[in-house]
Amino acid sequence: MDILLLLIGLALILAGANFLTDGSAALAQRFRVPEFIIGLTIVAVGTSTPELVVSVLSAIAGKSDVAIGNVVGSNIFNVFLILGVCALIRPMPLTAGNIRRDIPFGVATSLLLLILAMDSWFRTGAADRIGRLDGVLMLVIYLLLMTYTIRSTGRTAAPSASESAGNTPADTRRPMAGWLMAVMILGGLAGLIFGGEMFLDNATALARRMGISESLIAITLVAGGTSLPELASSVVSLVKGKSDMALGNVIGSNIANILLILGLSATIHPLTMGGITLVDLLVVLLSSVVLFLAAFTFRRRAIDRWEGALFLIIYALYIAYLIR
Repeated sequence: MDILLLLIGLALILAGANFLTDGSAALAQRFRVPEFIIGLTIVAVGTSTPELVVSVLSAIAGKSDVAIGNVVGSNIFNVFLILGVCALIRPMPLTAGNIRRDIPFGVATSLLLLILAMDSWFRTGAADRIGRLDGVLMLVIYLLLMTYTIRSTGRTAAPSASESAGNTPADTRRPMAGWLMAVMILGGLAGLIFGGEMFLDNATALARRMGISESLIAITLVAGGTSLPELASSVVSLVKGKSDMALGNVIGSNIANILLILGLSATIHPLTMGGITLVDLLVVLLSSVVLFLAAFTFRRRAIDRWEGALFLIIYALYIAYLIR
């Protein structure tokens, strides 16, 4: 039964990703909004719902290390595994806005998490934690950041990075009805969330039955499981020729995970670091820095296949370090 439910969950994930991508692309076409912005906002926040639920409920229950660890693990998974897989499938072109604004915002957000969490760096004997004031600050920064990004990008008729790379523009298709667009977006999100939960629960049950340790399950299945919506939606977006949406989904999810999800969680209940170490936070920062550096290799504004392979190698080394 676990295997059957696992397959059903996977089918829901794939169907949800397909509906969400098509509905979001139609929304971008209807309102002349760049696909990257749709990925950065609607798709990113929607696919981050599992992380939001897990972290907020963990904060309410007083399980701070689970709330923080979920976000830390998901952000590392998003960059090194999701973008690694996407780049292996197809090199991902980057726009000037990605390089000047969006990716640096991701680096700054990761650095902010490191600074706010490591109180012992600034006050001798202080416990490392993210307090309520830190949480409120994160939420305010998130709102300001999204407002600035949307306004600075604005409505545009210019081709996206994926269109510039030779893919068919979305506006050559017949416009989708508004009600159908809403159904596809909401239905796609529902499929991703419920399918991801079903897949995670049954994969965990199978892993326990096979004798796999709880720590390994937490590191791989839980962190990866809550990121399944991002993985599915990014891969499907890329296969459909919408690399802007795939990239916006990952960058937007990482920013939302830190500023929105941890910000909300810490506002509800101050978060102590628990078992989350400095190494984990540094790997989160490393993921953002490596993504930034990838934009300048060989004078190409793209994440190439060899860089995707490098991302996967770094992720494998990090997992090996955790379970050593």
